[in-house]
Amino acid sequence: MTLDQLPNIDPERLRPIDVDALAGPGQPRHPPRILVLYGSLRERSYSRLVAEEAGRLLRWFGCEVRTFNPSGLPLPDDADASHPKVRELRELAEWSEGMAWVSPERHGAMTGIMKAQIDWIPLALGGVRPTQGKTLAVMQVSGGSQSFNAVNQLRTLGRWMRMLTIPNQSSVPKAFNEFDDAGRMRPSPLYLRIVDVCEELVKFTWLTRGCSAYLTDRYSERVESAEAVSRRVNQSTH
Repeated sequence: MTLDQLPNIDPERLRPIDVDALAGPGQPRHPPRILVLYGSLRERSYSRLVAEEAGRLLRWFGCEVRTFNPSGLPLPDDADASHPKVRELRELAEWSEGMAWVSPERHGAMTGIMKAQIDWIPLALGGVRPTQGKTLAVMQVSGGSQSFNAVNQLRTLGRWMRMLTIPNQSSVPKAFNEFDDAGRMRPSPLYLRIVDVCEELVKFTWLTRGCSAYLTDRYSERVESAEAVSRRVNQSTH
């Protein structure tokens, strides 16, 4: 990704990530792997357009980015985990080291399409927690005045999924005014906030991914694991 593909960026103000300031010796140095989810299937979906803008920015910041297309994903519990779209989503969740979620606000909440994607990602999958300790950025688009209902709900879900949700967020009101005919976001303070969110997501991913296992190591789970081992070992004595 080059600055030629980011026409609304001030090249003198956009700075590469200082990896050495965030990742210590021995920490992984491969490009951060970021999964982007969006919550609308409309032909001109503003959440998808924000997701595409975020993807371009994340690539410029040095990330490997994949975006999941929710078209064809069944409702939770209306198919089993062998469904191709469910497998695709879960594999991407395992692959990722951070995520960006972008939802429209509909009836004062995130869309069902957005929630369905998150509901298909389990807290544990074959002994692996596909979201625990990974970073998360949340963004929303609205058809009317600015609101934060969807991003607040996404933050709640991120906590429930044991993710590290970054402090910054973006809410784009009257999204139909913010994009040109080619689907690119017009320069505005709203665009600047999306740049901020992407930059912060990348920084937090570099900062935490190498030690996420330690950050999420819990006393209660260590106790539970010790008890489970004790029960297994002592089975032969009964």
